[in-house]
Amino acid sequence: MLQFSSNVTALKPSATMAIATKAKELAAAGNDIVDLSAGEPDFPTPSFISEAGIQAIREGKTRYTPAAGIPQLRVAVAEDIGRLAARPIDVDSQGIVITSGAKQALFNAIFSIFGPGDKVLIPVPYWVTYPELVQLARAEPVFVEGDPNRSYKVSVDDLERAAAGGVQGLILNSPSNPTGAVYSREELEAIARWAAERKVWVISDEIYRRIYFKGTVAPGILDLPAELLERVILVDGASKAYAMTGWRLGFTYTSRELASKMTALQSQITSNVTTPTQWAALAAYQRVDEANAEIERMRAAFNHRKDMLVQLFRQQLPAVPFVNPDGAFYFWVGTQGLARNGEGSFELCARLLEETGLALIPGGAFGNDSYFRMSYAYSEDTLKEAVRRLASAVCFSTWTRWSRTPTP
Repeated sequence: MLQFSSNVTALKPSATMAIATKAKELAAAGNDIVDLSAGEPDFPTPSFISEAGIQAIREGKTRYTPAAGIPQLRVAVAEDIGRLAARPIDVDSQGIVITSGAKQALFNAIFSIFGPGDKVLIPVPYWVTYPELVQLARAEPVFVEGDPNRSYKVSVDDLERAAAGGVQGLILNSPSNPTGAVYSREELEAIARWAAERKVWVISDEIYRRIYFKGTVAPGILDLPAELLERVILVDGASKAYAMTGWRLGFTYTSRELASKMTALQSQITSNVTTPTQWAALAAYQRVDEANAEIERMRAAFNHRKDMLVQLFRQQLPAVPFVNPDGAFYFWVGTQGLARNGEGSFELCARLLEETGLALIPGGAFGNDSYFRMSYAYSEDTLKEAVRRLASAVCFSTWTRWSRTPTP
């Protein structure tokens, strides 16, 4: 029998990707599947960005680059961060490290500041990869239950209780995947002040910051006073705002000293981000007016779909709780009214896929087994059909497999 390293034997595969793969397999086999598992925009990459990548290939820009990214892109990202900040801020491009998606940015950050015996606070519900990366670094995730009355956001009091005995880090995600909850500037400042006083590192994952429904950009960690940011790492990227998920481009921003450590780590793992991807992203971050117009078009569409879903749930599923999101493109839905006796979120989602053809992500994968996540990065017709199937699952105890009776 083959023996494998403890690095991977305890590692769980991504639940979101597993469900998405299963849904695609069922659809390919001819089943009528409504797949709401995706964690990416349903819009194409804006054409001016794609053309910049194609032009880079034509011009022979296909060789290695510096591990931290081409200098022009690091400068452009730094300037973009400065534009988005709610206060005047001089962003040092030498603190930027360009990564193969925000997931690698998180990997670099976690591996650079945490190690064996360290404890890292992770609010629940959380993106599925956070605890896995913390454990890969031989650190210990410490889960902090969010308040359901505050869209599952955590407070300083929650963090203080969870930090008894000492912690070294906190991973914060706003807007949140999976809830869509957004921390206000005041909430962020209170948390950052608490962390600064206790010398706790804060990794602020802001990959959904531009998909915000109460303004053009959600509050971010760099909006806060500089004295609170000594132990802060910003994680962001092009995947969500610019519909560039498959291009794989993220970044971190922190001090020069830590950025150099993360660059050294990256140089030994992946070297640089794919070169044409960097030149495509340069167009995204430099051609600001064109990019903002595309982002606003996507943001407005997501906002409209979100409002439609809220209305549909209130009309057709009044007994089913949900979080009304302020950002991202996810609906965090309670299993109440849908789950049968003894069913957790994994069993419920498996049954819904089998009986109704609905592909959803179990909340247990995000640390809360009483919910599931449905993406609204899909057409309005698809979302209406999804709600119809959910409502039918509530109304009828038996189903004709993947029936499609007319919507009343």
